[in-house]
Amino acid sequence: MLVIHLSDAHLCANPGLMLGVDTEASLRAVVDQIHREHCDADLVLATGDLSQDGSDASYRRFARMVGELGLPVRCLPGNHDAPAVLARALGNWAKPVTDVGAWRVITLNSTVAGSNGGHLDRQQLELLDTAAASAGPRPVLVALHHNAVPMTPDWHDTMMLDNATELFRHLGRWRNIRLLLWGHVHQEFDRRRGNMRLLATPSTCFQFTIRDGRHRLDTSAPGYRWLKLYPDGSVATGVRRLDARAWEAMLQGWAQFEADQAA
Repeated sequence: MLVIHLSDAHLCANPGLMLGVDTEASLRAVVDQIHREHCDADLVLATGDLSQDGSDASYRRFARMVGELGLPVRCLPGNHDAPAVLARALGNWAKPVTDVGAWRVITLNSTVAGSNGGHLDRQQLELLDTAAASAGPRPVLVALHHNAVPMTPDWHDTMMLDNATELFRHLGRWRNIRLLLWGHVHQEFDRRRGNMRLLATPSTCFQFTIRDGRHRLDTSAPGYRWLKLYPDGSVATGVRRLDARAWEAMLQGWAQFEADQAA
């Protein structure tokens, strides 16, 4: 099974620039690249912050662009999303448990109203246990928005999942859970924890990095992650980004637009 992971599109009701990036144009460029490279995927998985303002118009715009791929889609909310609006606008795309090929995909809602940080409440942890228990021999992919581990050892992350220890305790009950996937961090991440792979993916717009113990913008190009999931639970994965020179040209064009608007 081939899964495409998208995250953190940050669309708005009224398109414009955010941190120097036209988030709608950058999502369009990433979707076009997916169409060229992986139009045969079995599922697109979008892990939150689809919207910056939680507006119905932003979700309709996301649905229109991603829907052009003609692929099944599953998504979950992030800290900038409005979960109820997302669920109403995207309908079946927000379904939390999906069997695709030999695998089960479980999406969790880690959002906390009014907070950029994340938390999984009892209902979400029970959903995880129930769906993992009923998966039978299927390998399981679990997705959420907030990162469950810090991105670097020298970074005190106040916006990550605040009950990650509890999450890992639940994940450890089920040997069939092979992947934990998140968004939120706007950067690539790949680690192992026991028999689980922990993965994060670049945003479809602007990127972040940690340097010298500080959170900083990164000019790396946006992109997506592909995952080949095999029936025995093994995984092959990689990140694909927009062409660096093409991305630099886009950034320069937006910077010029901002300068012209300010003049």
